[in-house]
Amino acid sequence: MNNKSTLINELFLKDKLNTLSKEINIKKWDFGASVNNDISVQIDKGEPKQTKASQKSNITIRVWNSENLVGTTSTSDLSDVGLRKALNKALEASMFGNNNETPDFSKLSKTDLPLIKRPIRESVGITKLINLLIEAESDLINSHNSIKSVPYNGLSENRYERVYINSEGAVRHMLLTQASLYLFARAEENGRKPRSSGSIKLAHGVNELDINNCIKEAATRTIDHLDYHPITTGKYLVCFKPEAFLDLITAFSNIYNARSVIDGVSLSTKESIGNQVASEILSLSDNGLHKSNIGAFTFDGEGTPTQDIIIIKDGTLKNFIHSEATAREYGVNPTGHASIGAKASVSPDWPVISKSDGIVSLCPNLNFEKSKETFVLVENLNALHAGIKASQGSFSLPFDGWLVKNGMKKSIESATIAGDIISLLNNIIQIENKQFETHQGVSPHIWINELSITGDS
Repeated sequence: MNNKSTLINELFLKDKLNTLSKEINIKKWDFGASVNNDISVQIDKGEPKQTKASQKSNITIRVWNSENLVGTTSTSDLSDVGLRKALNKALEASMFGNNNETPDFSKLSKTDLPLIKRPIRESVGITKLINLLIEAESDLINSHNSIKSVPYNGLSENRYERVYINSEGAVRHMLLTQASLYLFARAEENGRKPRSSGSIKLAHGVNELDINNCIKEAATRTIDHLDYHPITTGKYLVCFKPEAFLDLITAFSNIYNARSVIDGVSLSTKESIGNQVASEILSLSDNGLHKSNIGAFTFDGEGTPTQDIIIIKDGTLKNFIHSEATAREYGVNPTGHASIGAKASVSPDWPVISKSDGIVSLCPNLNFEKSKETFVLVENLNALHAGIKASQGSFSLPFDGWLVKNGMKKSIESATIAGDIISLLNNIIQIENKQFETHQGVSPHIWINELSITGDS
């Protein structure tokens, strides 16, 4: 397969679906597909631990019957026989469609798509992946005497295709490639607990991955946690590093998710637009087209173009993210955040957090590299799946970080940070100017006053 070849010919498929649907007497249908070719390797002590090559397809067909009820079916068979069978099954399923909530075509499914530049890279093959990862593992272990192993590691290259077609003439197709590397080292010292940390890097292709920087970051972060100490339980001035704050805000994205609002599992209501939900120094947008989003698609599962949506501006909730159905309920346009289905789910794409223009923070001189105040610097939040109660707004999470006094960092042995997301957002006292592009979004360092931390002493 060359770098431009695709697994799905969307125009050929559109003609085939048009022909079959007429034969079955289906007047309204749409088709969504995500196909992923993946090659990945893991290493253990210089030897391949796991090598994997796979092709995953997620193909959904929706059919509307004469009563406008929707049935869906999934298939991996794109032959005439397979598609005919899928259309018939979807038509049968439509008899049991939900009369109270019927999806429709996105009214933006045929509008022009945004133009973005995402280079398509050739696969380098599994042998090169293995050799690169063996070398990276060795370099990371040799970078410090205390680093004994790299128990969590992986190098992969992926080729994604997304397709959307409907019976009104919408035809979308996009292909992209992505490579990813993660290295998490384990450091050990006599009489001390093992310590671990790591780094993740993404690129359009393997040859563009910054492997040396990934090794350097993993080593530095791991070594920084060797000299650890317990922390006294109490309330602290806290600075979240960008990755940690992005984890937290994404875990509570039900605040701005219209699907969650309609389903009654959000901290917001339909009337929350225009309400102050955070300190006025905070602004948040969801921009799936941001240049740092290596895996950006220009349309979602319903064919709606990906957009840059302002979510929070100067602390005020401005917009929800929508599917076609939720947008119709609210009388607005869909925002390009939906999957395809009888009840399309809605999820955030690429959060971009920034300091509001013209707003002066309560503590403008706080800086994670220069401040002499005593504070806790949070690097990573752990156990997000268990420690977040999204519909209640509360969190209690183990974390990796440091207690910083007079500019000197001491790694924290083990501790838990807890609070309420709405209170946290309203207690932001400083957002630093510099934004950092991470593998999950963009954010500066963000400071919160008086957060509860439970330690071992």
